Amino acid sequence: MNYWPLAGIAIVVIGFALRFNPLLVVVSAALATGLLAGLDFVAVVEALGKAFNDNRYISVTWIILPVIGLLERYGLQQRARSLIENIRGATMGKLLVIYLGFRQLTAALGMKDIGGHPQAVRPLVAPMAEAAAEKSHGDLPQEEREKVKAMSAATDNVGLFFGEDIFFAIASILLIQGVFESAGYPLTPLQLSVWAIPTAICAFLIHGGRILAMDRRLGRIPPRHGEGDHPQDGGGAGSAVAQSGRVLLHPSRRERSPSPKGEE
Repeated sequence: MNYWPLAGIAIVVIGFALRFNPLLVVVSAALATGLLAGLDFVAVVEALGKAFNDNRYISVTWIILPVIGLLERYGLQQRARSLIENIRGATMGKLLVIYLGFRQLTAALGMKDIGGHPQAVRPLVAPMAEAAAEKSHGDLPQEEREKVKAMSAATDNVGLFFGEDIFFAIASILLIQGVFESAGYPLTPLQLSVWAIPTAICAFLIHGGRILAMDRRLGRIPPRHGEGDHPQDGGGAGSAVAQSGRVLLHPSRRERSPSPKGEE
């Protein structure tokens, strides 16, 4: 038995221990393993190229993440917030309903990777939804901010899940077709895709209603207490605050004012 191909493992261990370039270490280990296994150089390079081509989506994912990180570092989220703040009439409900329709439509056309949590929701959709909610309802508690972010992520999930089945060449449709065919019900992918349209419409209406209901609920949340407005800080309802154009005097001031009877 030829144990020489195992030398590739030693190359990886030694290369990482000496902190060499990871790409150089991995490629060197792959070439050494193939050559020591008896393959010629062209066959080894061909195998590496085929593996890269078959799994290129993994490399694309790793390329996108650093780019998004750099964009966030240089103010992508802040620009998204300022953009939505300058749009007249923008609300969280309208924004997320539009994104839900956009996500379903693009997924139905086979472009399911045009959105997603790391490349769309975190840097763009969630900050814009949060800014729209604050623009409509004022400063929100931290718990409500997290709920807005969660609803943004859920909107992406619902749009993708119920939209991609309309595209007849998606893997899920082919899986369903295989299951039905094995059970004796031959169906074409197009037939399955057509029946996914009513489900997608129902999902849009139901989740769109949830988004609008959440937007209305945020409008009923009382405004956050400012510094000194909480009863423990000496403020509260009796402080000098403006409500409906009237100024309410602090009770302690009324107590110190002289009474009509001249009592002290």
